[in-house]
Amino acid sequence: MKTIGLLGGMSWESTLGYYRAINEGIRQKLGGLHSAKTALYSVDFGPIEKLQHAGDWQGTARILSEAAKGIQAAGADFLLICTNTMHKVAPEIEAAIDIPLLHIADATAQLLVDKEIKTVGLLGTAFTMEQEFYRGRLTNDYGMQVLVPNREDRELVHRVIYRELCQGKIEPESRAEYLRIIDDLAARGAEAVILGCTEIGMLVRQADTAVRLLDTTAIHAEKAVELALA
Repeated sequence: MKTIGLLGGMSWESTLGYYRAINEGIRQKLGGLHSAKTALYSVDFGPIEKLQHAGDWQGTARILSEAAKGIQAAGADFLLICTNTMHKVAPEIEAAIDIPLLHIADATAQLLVDKEIKTVGLLGTAFTMEQEFYRGRLTNDYGMQVLVPNREDRELVHRVIYRELCQGKIEPESRAEYLRIIDDLAARGAEAVILGCTEIGMLVRQADTAVRLLDTTAIHAEKAVELALA
């Protein structure tokens, strides 16, 4: 079994989900008392969040690159960044280490290709929904058409992530708003909706809607298990 490197803490609420999903996946594959071999570095998200909203992405890249080096030194065979948004600085992190990076957008896109889905909705932080580091990868590398909510709804989605989900708060009113936005994306032609923030799966689940949801935490974790056992 390979050792899975986890760069987490952004937020720790979703990193907890990663750890659980990966270990459950290993147990399902191997049975008995088997669990995943992991090297986890959990950063302090407070300073990183401030750098994000100040637009200092190089500052975030420096912090995460140093953390990734520590994960590599701890014996990880490959790396997961346990957040969608911070894949904005994935190239800088990759350049700082010698082990492979399992990119969350690639893992998600490969599932979309397998399901023959061409048009998808995307929910996430404003950075993920509006900037090209994520949307562009889906469009340019995989030929996907990516739909995002309108500006007002993007602001709502972003606000709920930082003020509620990253702090472990699950509000029924926010769930209702997210489900409304998901329905709107489906009405505009989305064949599925990517939960492109690793905390969103805490708020909305497939049982809540008839629209197909793609939980990036679960998808990323499943790919990590496959790679660890390959």
